[in-house]
Amino acid sequence: MSMHDDIAKVLFSEEELSAIVSRLGDEISRDYAGKELLMVSVLKGSVMIMADLMRKVRIPASIDFMSVSAYGNGVKNTGNVQIIKDLGQDIRGKNVLIVEDILDSGLTLDYLKHNLESRGPASIRICTLFDKPERRVSAIKADYVGARVPDEFIVGYGLDYAEKYRNLPYVGVLKPEIYTN
Repeated sequence: MSMHDDIAKVLFSEEELSAIVSRLGDEISRDYAGKELLMVSVLKGSVMIMADLMRKVRIPASIDFMSVSAYGNGVKNTGNVQIIKDLGQDIRGKNVLIVEDILDSGLTLDYLKHNLESRGPASIRICTLFDKPERRVSAIKADYVGARVPDEFIVGYGLDYAEKYRNLPYVGVLKPEIYTN
């Protein structure tokens, strides 16, 4: 059985994802024109969008990575956020753009934004590939949104369920029987 068999429907094809990332790259390039940008990828989910997005941003930009944990292997955010891997540089005075795969409850991103704000950046904004506002617990909003998604369990293009499905080239809805057993 292939992992494609676990997908109820495809929400975004490879071509649609490419168009979304190109649009985000254009918006970010326009807004940060004349400024240096530090793009911070939140691992592991944002690795795909980060790789594609950094190639679409047409201004000087550097990258760094953070890894945080709030989900474990489950489907619900625990709200207990831990920094597993921190940034490798000082962000004081820098224009920071957090690049995330999905803004769901907002608990992780809210924690991360406040943590990074305490380090004295010149600015801090959020770019998320997907926004799922129905699940929001925190008041946080993204500055750049690729697309709004329904309140369904989506995987692919970096998004996972129990570390699987990240390598799907599209984004699809996972069949409920996969994560409810």
